[in-house]
Amino acid sequence: MSIRVLVVDDQAIVRTGFVAILNAEDDMTVVGEAADGEAAVTMAAELAPDLVLMDIRMPGMDGLTATRLITRHGSRAKVLVLSTFDLDAYVYDALRAGASGFLLKDAGPDDLLSAIRVVASGDGVLAPAVTRRLIAAFSQGIPVQAEVAGALECLTHREREILILVATGLSNAEISERLGLAVGTVKVHVSAVLGKLALRDRVQVTIFAYESGLVRPSGIPTD
Repeated sequence: MSIRVLVVDDQAIVRTGFVAILNAEDDMTVVGEAADGEAAVTMAAELAPDLVLMDIRMPGMDGLTATRLITRHGSRAKVLVLSTFDLDAYVYDALRAGASGFLLKDAGPDDLLSAIRVVASGDGVLAPAVTRRLIAAFSQGIPVQAEVAGALECLTHREREILILVATGLSNAEISERLGLAVGTVKVHVSAVLGKLALRDRVQVTIFAYESGLVRPSGIPTD
């Protein structure tokens, strides 16, 4: 089944390059192009893509605002944010806005295609270790959000335990080994956490864990 992609970038030559790369793949189809955030939001609603390849800096509505609107208004599309900036506040802001991954524009075609497939499959594109470093770097000084922390009450003890392990970067197989559970059971618990907290993927679980105060920036669970 082909991954339907909406390409968003204010530079026509950049969009043309992305479109050529993606359309050359048997499992990808570019269904639209947008030059700014406002057009991206409109086209995401009209075209129902599986994934939006989103630039951050654009005239008018920027990519962060567009990402927030797309992910919070019922769209099933996952957002993969692109930036020319490495390890700055844009990373945290993009993930907090609802993006499922972050990629630098100078990434090679193979990395881009791999990231699109990973995000479209429902997982976050950032490797666990990278996710931990980014969140640790950009969550310093961010106060615990009472509303977010209160949402933890809907979780069982086991689900909260698994949420912490996901946020500290463990895969389902590693969580299975750590807790002595079947991998299938871990998947069920992860799905329950995502559903109860209305989160889109493991990257969003990590964001939630830090903002709720359940995990410290160092990756250590709170008492």
